[in-house]
Amino acid sequence: MQWNLRMRAAQTGIWKSTEMRRRLAEAGLEISAGKMSALWTGTPTSIRLDDLDVICTVLSCTPADLLLCEPEKVAARRPQQTSIASGNSNTLSPQLGRHTSIPPA
Repeated sequence: MQWNLRMRAAQTGIWKSTEMRRRLAEAGLEISAGKMSALWTGTPTSIRLDDLDVICTVLSCTPADLLLCEPEKVAARRPQQTSIASGNSNTLSPQLGRHTSIPPA
C-alpha cells in the first residue's frame, strides 16, 4: 500500500505537517509532533481506524484516497513457480519402490 497523506493534504491546500496537525486537533485528534512527522513523511505500518476517520474528515476524503493499492508489489512477492517441462525442477519427486527393505525370496 502507498500512503498518500501529503498529496491528499496538498489537494486541500495543506502544505505543512504543522497545519495538518492543527486541523486534526481542531477536529478532536491530538497527535504528537513525532507521530505527525511519521505520518507526514513515511508510510505508517498501522493506523487506528478512529484516527483514520478523523484524517478523512479533515481532508474530505475516503480511506481509498489515502491508501493506494500497489498490485505490482503484491505480484513481486509471489514465489516464482518452476516448470518441470523447462528443466527447472527444484522439487523432489517420489521414487516408488526404490528403498524396499524386503529381501528377495
